[in-house]
Amino acid sequence: MTSRRAIVLAFALAGAVAVGAGVLWRQVVEDSLPASAVPRDGATLLALALPDPAGKQEPLGQWKGRVLVVNFWATWCEPCREEMPRFVKLQDQYGAKGLQFVGIAIDEPDKAARFAADVPLNYPTLVGGYGAIELSKTLGNRLGALPFTVVMDRNGGIVHTQLGPLKDAQLQSIISQLL
Repeated sequence: MTSRRAIVLAFALAGAVAVGAGVLWRQVVEDSLPASAVPRDGATLLALALPDPAGKQEPLGQWKGRVLVVNFWATWCEPCREEMPRFVKLQDQYGAKGLQFVGIAIDEPDKAARFAADVPLNYPTLVGGYGAIELSKTLGNRLGALPFTVVMDRNGGIVHTQLGPLKDAQLQSIISQLL
């Protein structure tokens, strides 16, 4: 009976530690950088040109005037892979109304190309390589984690940044307000 009680107590303690760590992590993610420190002007991002998987340079400024959703992702990032089919659906649904998704792969060109063909993605994928994590940090990705998404209005202003996957209702709401 004593060993059973010790096991239950150990599990309860481990659960309490896990909950505490989760609360602390959320607080660090949400509170470590004031919202005012995240740039609201997307000029730096729009001035950027990155190669597609075939090596052709694509300027992000070509999509100015559209609602632009820039998603930093990697083939090895499971949450990235899970949210991309929603992006494909929304690109189909709202592309004609002025919505443009652009993926920036934190990966090698051949891996990004294979993944984009397998899904299949209906929006451009550019290759930022591992240096694109640093770019995402300048846009508010405090932890340098993936996925990280930046939503810009038609004027090039950053209206939303998100570390972690975007929920369907949340993304629909943001997009519908901008289109």
